[in-house]
Amino acid sequence: MALQVGIVGLPNVGKSTLFKALTKKTVDIENYPFCTIEPNVGIVEVPDERLEKLAKFSNTQKIVPTAIEFVDIAGLVEGASKGEGLGNKFLANIREVDAIAHVVRIFKNDDITHVNNKINPISDIETIETELMLADMATVEKTVHRLEKLAKGNDKYAKKQLEVVYQIKEKLDAGQLAREVQVDYEVDTTRQIIREMSLLTMKPIMYVYNVSDIDAKLDDELESKPHVKLDIKTEEELMDMTKEEIEELEMTSHLPNLIKKAFDLLNLQTFLTTGEKETRAWTIKKGASAPEAGGAIHTDFVKKFIRAEVINWKTLLDSGSFANARNQGLVQTVGKDYIMKDGDVANFKIG
Repeated sequence: MALQVGIVGLPNVGKSTLFKALTKKTVDIENYPFCTIEPNVGIVEVPDERLEKLAKFSNTQKIVPTAIEFVDIAGLVEGASKGEGLGNKFLANIREVDAIAHVVRIFKNDDITHVNNKINPISDIETIETELMLADMATVEKTVHRLEKLAKGNDKYAKKQLEVVYQIKEKLDAGQLAREVQVDYEVDTTRQIIREMSLLTMKPIMYVYNVSDIDAKLDDELESKPHVKLDIKTEEELMDMTKEEIEELEMTSHLPNLIKKAFDLLNLQTFLTTGEKETRAWTIKKGASAPEAGGAIHTDFVKKFIRAEVINWKTLLDSGSFANARNQGLVQTVGKDYIMKDGDVANFKIG
């Protein structure tokens, strides 16, 4: 399940440095706008303390964590929706990701230029959001024009889709984001038109505040948004330090918090398998059924699913062994309708 989080923001806010710290990749980082032209893609392990505990429990030979992809997208500027600063290309890169991590510069440093020559995080957020909304408005206008033609020809499918698109257009015209529209994704026509438009402001978003003081309280408007605070420069420095040096200096990386929140932003969760050969975290969508979870292991598990045994990872550890857990009635035998929970340890039976 290769879902991607796009790292976006204005030029020189710390996007590429964050990407480097996250992925341990060497990317081109320079103090000038548009240093990043082609998006860099990196696979990042999701920290999960449960794996080591389960591995010890099972005397596992190998641990396999789950992962998500981060994409370092070049900086947007005002006018991007009209092609400014290679805007069309950058907006296309954002369109391809599943969620957005918007890096916002809070720190002050006269040696690092700001594209607007002043530090104003709220204004910076509005600049990016405005460009994304303008790009979406252009997409919606084209869609409305196409669907109205079909609706005049008595296309019932187009009429239903047009109702949804009109709702989105109304929000965008009012200066609001497309994701604020309440739409029913269970309806096929709705799901299809939303997917076709691939609206930028429909994507889930979190803000990454690049600060010089993690503990400093920010403006209430900034604090109210879904966010994490990072001293991105310090995170970069931690990359080159040994574990002993980090402990001696009593420093802590806050990247795990960002990775976990990004994983959650993608509406993902994990179930676990454990044994002597391997303890592994498997990625599934929240709300996935037991057969769908089995499909993460192998596609045959979906069609050939018979049943699954599931138990919460902590309950399993506390019981001492699978045998004890079964004797105490703690292991559930579930069918096709079971909805997986984060942290379930599962064994699948297929036919």
